[in-house]
Amino acid sequence: MSDVDDAIAKARASWSRISEGHDGPAVPRPRRGQGRAIERRLTRIAAADAAILIAAFVVGLVMPIGIMGAVLVMAALLAATLLLAVWPQGRAPPPERLRTVDIRALPAQTERWLDAQRPALPAPARTLVDRIGTRLDALSPQLARVDGDTEDALELRRLIGEQLPAFVADYARVPATLRQVERNGRTPDGELVDGLKLIEHEIGQMTQRLAEHDLDSLSTRGRFLEMKYQDDGEVGGGTK
Repeated sequence: MSDVDDAIAKARASWSRISEGHDGPAVPRPRRGQGRAIERRLTRIAAADAAILIAAFVVGLVMPIGIMGAVLVMAALLAATLLLAVWPQGRAPPPERLRTVDIRALPAQTERWLDAQRPALPAPARTLVDRIGTRLDALSPQLARVDGDTEDALELRRLIGEQLPAFVADYARVPATLRQVERNGRTPDGELVDGLKLIEHEIGQMTQRLAEHDLDSLSTRGRFLEMKYQDDGEVGGGTK
């Protein structure tokens, strides 16, 4: 058995133990941010390989590429795959950039920045970071139709482009030895978790407000369809 086959077998065995609830050591799952980074890498690799194959096909229409050409194509595919697989990911944007980035790119940029802060946060806060990331993913498509100068856009920028980074930065400046020490009945760790909960909730509320027009349009169109096409009180009804 090759090293690759052996590694695959071990991975399958570990997954089987986890799925069956055995008491073996837990295998940590990739973070959401890591999963998206892997997905982006795979997308770039697929695009690069497709471009190479298309170029080879076009050249083949003009002249036969022969065995040597096929070898060069395979080498180009391998080189592109390896290069894009190991090429470093872009660095997280600095928090001050989040104040000025285009509103349509703000959720993705904020998520990248927040994911970079994740290792320094306590476990409950990391869970909230993942939930905020999910909220930001849902928010991004909505902002494609939002004017950056509207009140909704400005409020959103204040929340996820200014207040969220500033809040996490305030926590990061607290010495690690004091983060679980009570002060006025609360610990810095607890204050961080409570604040992130509020931010996550407010992002959800903003997402719903931005969707109000679409929800109203859907409801109005549904009522129109009912009035126009409803037959004998049953949608899609017909003669029996």
